[in-house]
Amino acid sequence: MKLIYTTILALGLVAGAHAQDTKPAENKGEKKQVCTDVKDKAGAAVKNKDGTVKQTCKTITVRKKYEGTAVPDKK
Repeated sequence: MKLIYTTILALGLVAGAHAQDTKPAENKGEKKQVCTDVKDKAGAAVKNKDGTVKQTCKTITVRKKYEGTAVPDKK
């Protein structure tokens, strides 16, 4: 019984250590804020009380696009 318990414990530790070794991509990118005008059902811009156009803003991540190598033609 101790042998089975020890084997299961050892396999669990090895599997857990392997799962933590995987690293995310190093391409973190930079944050950029993108704003768009709010439109009503008719398609006209919605204005605030002070007369400015109401906007919705989102923060997005812009990442570098990597160029791959070309696939050789099959002969």
